[in-house]
Amino acid sequence: MRIIFLSSALFFITGFFFSAMLADEKKELPPPTTVDSVDLARYVGKWYEIAKIPNRFQKKCVRNVTASYRLLADGNIEVINRCIQADGKVVDITGVAKVVDRKTNAKLKVSFFRPLGISLFWGDYWIIGLGQDYEYALVGTPDRQYGWILARQPFLNQSQLDEIYNHLRRQGYQPDSFEMTPQDN
Repeated sequence: MRIIFLSSALFFITGFFFSAMLADEKKELPPPTTVDSVDLARYVGKWYEIAKIPNRFQKKCVRNVTASYRLLADGNIEVINRCIQADGKVVDITGVAKVVDRKTNAKLKVSFFRPLGISLFWGDYWIIGLGQDYEYALVGTPDRQYGWILARQPFLNQSQLDEIYNHLRRQGYQPDSFEMTPQDN
């Protein structure tokens, strides 16, 4: 009985220290680097989600995920995210994004919770990669818990994906943590 107890205790202690070590490793990484500059007039429009790090708020979206951005008169950006759920229902949610780094336009905050038109909760939206012709965008967060690969077309070719995955690795992301998003278009 003592051996079982000691073995169990050793297992839990080892697991605790191993997970703490991994958490410390992740904390030691500096935040991802955003692109030098984003031309918002070129960035707005429709984007197709090519892949994402799975998250709780997109759990019901199974295919044809898109994000459409539109510049507003006040300098903010309207965000409309749309997807198809497993039952075939098309759902969308409208939010707002505000630029928090006017020098680069690459760091934004996004809010989809807007009771009475007041945005209460904001999430980071950092543009950490951008195709030369704005044909794709890589979006992440400082803690790397969230990430998206977006493109102007519903599909990217393998050489584009390889380039993107290499960029994500340089940014401290694990490309294997991204899941591809099926697109019918």
